[in-house]
Amino acid sequence: MQLKSSIRLAKPRVSKTRSRWWQTVATSAMWWCLSLGLFIGIWELVTLLGWVNTLILPPPHEFIAEIGNQEQFLAPRIGVERTGGNFVLLTAIVATLKRVVAGLVLGFIAAIGVGGLACYFKIFGKLTLPVITLLAPIAPIAWIPFAIMAFGIGDNAAIFVVFIGIFFLLTLATVNAINNVNQLYINTARVLGASRRQVMFKVILPAVIPDLFFILRINFFAAWMAVLAAEMVGVNTGLGAIVMVGRQMFNAKLMFLGMAVIGVVGYLLDVGFRQVQQRVLWWKGSAQI
Repeated sequence: MQLKSSIRLAKPRVSKTRSRWWQTVATSAMWWCLSLGLFIGIWELVTLLGWVNTLILPPPHEFIAEIGNQEQFLAPRIGVERTGGNFVLLTAIVATLKRVVAGLVLGFIAAIGVGGLACYFKIFGKLTLPVITLLAPIAPIAWIPFAIMAFGIGDNAAIFVVFIGIFFLLTLATVNAINNVNQLYINTARVLGASRRQVMFKVILPAVIPDLFFILRINFFAAWMAVLAAEMVGVNTGLGAIVMVGRQMFNAKLMFLGMAVIGVVGYLLDVGFRQVQQRVLWWKGSAQI
């Protein structure tokens, strides 16, 4: 009887939590739509008043309407059959996403591994961290010529650029996060009989993963920009290649269409990152940035 009573009391709480979640989502969506609508409205007004040359800065309604009419420009250039502009655009999005995801996953795993080894084996850390610190300030875009020479024109070069874009900074962040783990947690685990391996995987890694996940999300934007730059100069497919085709043919509508898709896809990926962060790291609370 008491159990049934507890269940009945729990239902309104769940319902109330869901109501708050939907209210938060609706409020965020409203402000997002208002912000985007204001931006597009100002852009349309500026072009309508003739303050800018529409050949260079076309209004949004013009290049958005061109989604289905860019096949002749895109298909031969990015290796897609002539089956419609939408299909070409979707193929470019998928190609870019595959490179970004592959680079992020490889970079995240490698950074945690190297950072953990650098803290676990002090000699290894003293040998590797100075070089990593030296290479970390180099922008990922600066690695594009080397990537093309080393891997040729294709996916591998773009994946390498994304990997480089997050590996060095995330490795340093891993070392810093491990060194800042509360010593009380480590001492308590040792008193309870935990081995060094258990301390690393049961105490230290769970403590640093939230910080590393946040840093990975921030570095995603740098990786996103790097892979687009690589596609512009060293890869013939992807969203970056679409922007480059528009530049080569002085097709501003195509160029801004590609830029708009880049922005929308990047925003949606960031939203996805935040949702995964809230689901996986539920004890940390919702992300505020």
